[in-house]
Amino acid sequence: MRKLEHHEIGRMRHTPAELSKLERFPIYALLDDIRSLYNVGSMFRTADGARLNRLILTGFTPSPPRKEIEKTALGATGTVPWEYVRDPLEAIAALKRDGVRICLVEQTDSSRPYDTLGEGDLPICLVVGNEIRGIRKEIVAAADLAVDIPMYGMKQSLNAAVAFGIAVFACAGLAARRVLSEQPPA
Repeated sequence: MRKLEHHEIGRMRHTPAELSKLERFPIYALLDDIRSLYNVGSMFRTADGARLNRLILTGFTPSPPRKEIEKTALGATGTVPWEYVRDPLEAIAALKRDGVRICLVEQTDSSRPYDTLGEGDLPICLVVGNEIRGIRKEIVAAADLAVDIPMYGMKQSLNAAVAFGIAVFACAGLAARRVLSEQPPA
């Protein structure tokens, strides 16, 4: 085994032009009242890596262009489809009309482990809330399901961007299997 060199990894990546022609995975994410610009940037970068369909910023979540977002996004604000919608419930209603399931990444009385999501849960919109207070009650009431990340230490939660990454890539694995199996062989 050897570590790949940067130029070798670069050859495996899609260019922005190639990416714009690829089918996006049926995964959306709604970020509500995220405080940290660095968390938002990290979530953009994760969204790019998972080929999310769209990132929806709501409430007081900061939006690009901001140097603090770009510091961690590393250009992903230009490759991830995104929009700002002030009212998260408006965005949720539109997603539901399109048949998208709304899934909280939150500890609730009916959360299930994130790794129990299946292809039948797609298309899905993962909702991540404020770093301190979590997801608003109104959004919880509008959701179809909730997943959480089991914690095995003293702390009972992860950084919002870290939790986002875990949940997004659980969904991306499901979506990639579906999308890639539907593509004709090269």
